[in-house]
Amino acid sequence: MAGDKQTILVVEDDQDSRDALCAMLEALGYEPLAFGSAAEALNGIQGQNLALALLDIMMPEMNGYELLKKIKEFPEFSDMPIIMVTAKDKDSEILEGYQTGADYYITKPFTKKQLEYGIQIFLNPEE
Repeated sequence: MAGDKQTILVVEDDQDSRDALCAMLEALGYEPLAFGSAAEALNGIQGQNLALALLDIMMPEMNGYELLKKIKEFPEFSDMPIIMVTAKDKDSEILEGYQTGADYYITKPFTKKQLEYGIQIFLNPEE
């Protein structure tokens, strides 16, 4: 339907990075649902219709991998694509992300084009 934007979960503890991600998503035609911590996200996603999640890895209290596992425990999000967005860029760290269940990995810094490409692997918006 025209006017229906897909909602993308953004969990990033750094306010500037979160704001930048949300601005990029809005420019790409998506509706961001942003949280500054894993706990806020777990409380806020219930009942939401999410198309995809962008998770930071290095966060206080609960890291992105732990959050990924908890999100996948929700029946409605068990098949939702999850992209890790992180400064961790070593091969072993990226491998850990995939082994944990991440569907894709985007390393910081990244461009809007890289973000768009990562999202479009999983979401094919109608042209």
